[in-house]
Amino acid sequence: MTVSVPRYAVIGHPIAHSLSPQIHQIFAERTGIQLSYERLLAPRDDFAGVASAFFEDAGQGLNVTLPFKEVAHAWVAHHAGYAARAGAVNTIAIDPVSGPPRGAPVLVGHNTDGPGLLRDLSRLLPLAGARILVLGAGGAVRGVLEPILERQPGQVVLCNRTASRADALAADFADHRLQACALVDLSGPFDLVVNGTAASLSGDLLPIATDLVQGAWCYDMAYTRDGAAATAFCQWAAASGAAGVSDGLGMLVEQAALAFEIWHGQLPETHGIVARLRNALTDPAPNPTSGEHPDG
Repeated sequence: MTVSVPRYAVIGHPIAHSLSPQIHQIFAERTGIQLSYERLLAPRDDFAGVASAFFEDAGQGLNVTLPFKEVAHAWVAHHAGYAARAGAVNTIAIDPVSGPPRGAPVLVGHNTDGPGLLRDLSRLLPLAGARILVLGAGGAVRGVLEPILERQPGQVVLCNRTASRADALAADFADHRLQACALVDLSGPFDLVVNGTAASLSGDLLPIATDLVQGAWCYDMAYTRDGAAATAFCQWAAASGAAGVSDGLGMLVEQAALAFEIWHGQLPETHGIVARLRNALTDPAPNPTSGEHPDG
């Protein structure tokens, strides 16, 4: 008798570079849970079609990466936790309360990006009372703002190349100390600078002054595919006098662990996985892309 192994996947465009299958396989080994985890490439205009087909074919859960986080938020039936306010979903699960569906499953959207970032940042510095600059206003940033704000920082400044997007996002968090600011109006110092744009992966950087990062810890939510190599943002920040730099590989692992817990009811141990991934990324075999955002 053939035993069916539960199916999980990460969906995005592009998707061949995703490390999520390796990460979830490590989690499966550590917890003794059997699963299948694959990559799903969806056309940019047909997330719903690919995601629907996956769940209709006995899929149990999806991770969502760029560019579909906001699309996924609109597609799922319900939202849980931080996903509702974030307007972005990176994890989709079947509603456990609805029971075995007779037709299409009832799907719930979650966002583990923010908690995953905080689990990684907790190793670096406390956020309470800190002055924080967040760069970007897309789906990745939407997912981390509420968890950051809950840590009661002294101030959070949101800055985006298109100022109107930062203004609109700040308006969604008007009940918190979140300030939108144009690039030309930024002034330091900051304790923490979080880069939530994907610009540094292509070698591009927002035109911000070096004094904004001097003495600050600088965290890039993206990471390179070159193992130990730093993102362009991390390289620039280190050269500009940052107190320390970190890329988003740790966040990728931590948000994946929280997604695994949603699906399986067990939070896997993450110790040593970042080092294991970095060692794998230094393999001389060519990589399909130069970098990745921390959600796939």
